[in-house]
Amino acid sequence: MDTTVRTGTELLWSALGGDPALLDRVGYGGPAGLLPARLPVMELARATVAVCSLAAVERAGLPGRVRVDDGAVATAFVSERHLRVDGRAPVNFAPLSRLWRARDGWVRTHANYPHHRAALLAALGVRGESVEAVEAAIAERRAVEVETAVYAAGGLAVALRTPEEWAAHEQGREVAARPLLSRERLDDAAPKRRSARLRVLDMTRVIAGPVATRTLALLGADVLRVDPPGNPELADQHADTDFGKRTAALDLDSPSDRRAFDELLDAADVLVTGYRPGALDRFGLHRPGLVTARLSAWGDYGPWAERRGFDSLVQVATGIAVTEGSADRPGALPAQALDHGSGYLLAAAVLRSLTEQDREGGTRLVRLALAQTGHWLTTALPRYEPERYLTETDSPLGRLRHALSPVSYDGGPAGWSRPPGVAGADAPVWSTA
Repeated sequence: MDTTVRTGTELLWSALGGDPALLDRVGYGGPAGLLPARLPVMELARATVAVCSLAAVERAGLPGRVRVDDGAVATAFVSERHLRVDGRAPVNFAPLSRLWRARDGWVRTHANYPHHRAALLAALGVRGESVEAVEAAIAERRAVEVETAVYAAGGLAVALRTPEEWAAHEQGREVAARPLLSRERLDDAAPKRRSARLRVLDMTRVIAGPVATRTLALLGADVLRVDPPGNPELADQHADTDFGKRTAALDLDSPSDRRAFDELLDAADVLVTGYRPGALDRFGLHRPGLVTARLSAWGDYGPWAERRGFDSLVQVATGIAVTEGSADRPGALPAQALDHGSGYLLAAAVLRSLTEQDREGGTRLVRLALAQTGHWLTTALPRYEPERYLTETDSPLGRLRHALSPVSYDGGPAGWSRPPGVAGADAPVWSTA
């Protein structure tokens, strides 16, 4: 078995508190070379799906093996690109959601939702929605100035940072100091009496959270998604990520809708939220015996704790876009892998929490951030570095840098017994050595 594959799955399963003996039930297959990138994106994708599947069979008490097909995994990680609605391709990014050149670097904006778009334009002092006008306004300013102004206005923009700049940033240091995800037992509440189907209240947006709840619906949960009436999910994202769910609109500032919501929450087994930290606190979402899973972009700590964010923004802020780019332009991962990977990992954490809760009781809280998943991708998983497989040898031709032999086995040779010499300089006889 590929050690990189096993390492990613082992790391995640350990973070989830899973029984290591179950890892032997996971098998891998499918076509090779998918989701190519400088960073180990395929390993992230494969491992998050593997632990989600493993947590599912553990909870269901099924004895069989877990099959992870790279083709299915890679396709699911770009599901939004494969979606067709009556033959129409989806709109994944609005015109103002893109990279822009600032006076001293690059800025990435996210303006898919109307209120984020309005905030971006207001912060830049641009009338209308002209791409050219936004481009000109950003070009006049420093990247960090744009980031600060847009966030202050309630919009979303981040300045491009190198991995080193992110590591030195206060938010980057906060992310690096914490584990990939946190799983807490908040009290000793008795296990809930569950209905025939697991009840999951879904208060998530965009991709990561909806992927988690879509997966729980696949596994048999009764998932009810709740959105505010005036701000529904974007139509194409709803079509891609709301399979298996029912959806409802509730205004939690309305007394009647709030009563309906509280009744739903009282009867729920799981609550999954995907809004920025603190945004839902005023609604009093705590319930004894509930499993709550909170997903955010940057984490609920550090100077960016209250900031909104999306996968594309996290890639730019944390240095991933620099790693995947060129000297002329920032790049991107081959999939919104932080979103999808976080979604499957969050679903796995919910399942593991339910399994533990059934045995031990207790109200449970799971927290995960896209920035944490990005940090795990860039630091915990081995990536292909040719230098690891190269060496240098002195020879009559000079000092040679060359590839190590891939032929390796216990008791085998560490390398060649002699370097190449000057062509034709040896006597035409067999060696006596």
